Amino acid sequence: MPQLTLELAQTLAAQAMAKATSDYGRPICVAVCDDKGFLMVFNRMVGSPVRSVQISQGKAYSAARMGVTTEALLARLHREQIQVGYFCDPLLTALPGGSPLKGTDGALAGAIGVSGLTSAEDQTITDAMAEQFAKMRGKPGA
Repeated sequence: MPQLTLELAQTLAAQAMAKATSDYGRPICVAVCDDKGFLMVFNRMVGSPVRSVQISQGKAYSAARMGVTTEALLARLHREQIQVGYFCDPLLTALPGGSPLKGTDGALAGAIGVSGLTSAEDQTITDAMAEQFAKMRGKPGA
């Protein structure tokens, strides 16, 4: 099972902020949580929307609890014509911008959530960080 350490969570958050700056030129909030959805790291860039504080944390939590991206969760809700509230967890959100962090073996280690850009841009960043995590933690002995 891949391990998400505090150091690695901090690195992923820093990389997400750097990507937001370089690719979009705008500030974000980024949250990284463990495999149960408990917050490990949170950063709010100067100028990011205040609403993004809770949204980024909700996206990370949701990706960890559901084991899929929040984009995939939203697609499921549409496909099955159900509400997110049906899962009986008031902290879940299906707003795109959350990705689970898994090793190449598919084992869940945690999740990352981003808010502050468009939902599609937030999702692009978290997907890139999930891919980065898999590369760093997917190797034996990593």
